[in-house]
Amino acid sequence: MEKSSQKEHFCARVFTPEELAYAASRGVMRAASLAGMWAAKEALFKALGTGIITEMTEVEVTHDANGAPEYRLHGKAAERCGGALLSLSITHEDDMAAAVCTLLRLDQEKAQ
Repeated sequence: MEKSSQKEHFCARVFTPEELAYAASRGVMRAASLAGMWAAKEALFKALGTGIITEMTEVEVTHDANGAPEYRLHGKAAERCGGALLSLSITHEDDMAAAVCTLLRLDQEKAQ
């Protein structure tokens, strides 16, 4: 991710301005943070069982007040998830990153 994160065109296609600002605020951990966000986006698509179906920027990784990662979905990504409950965990060490997304769909018919 170190080399890719230096390519402006790549970053604009994959990350939102807010994600890039967050990564920049991480200093020497910039590339690791971007790799973690990339892994988080991939994890969501895998949880959906669809492969990449939207622009990568429609899946945004944000952080709550405690620094825990969470998703903010836009456009087709939000439609595809349809109100599902999402949980996200990201880890990175040196030049490796991994993410786990859990997706819980509430079956409307069984819930009633």
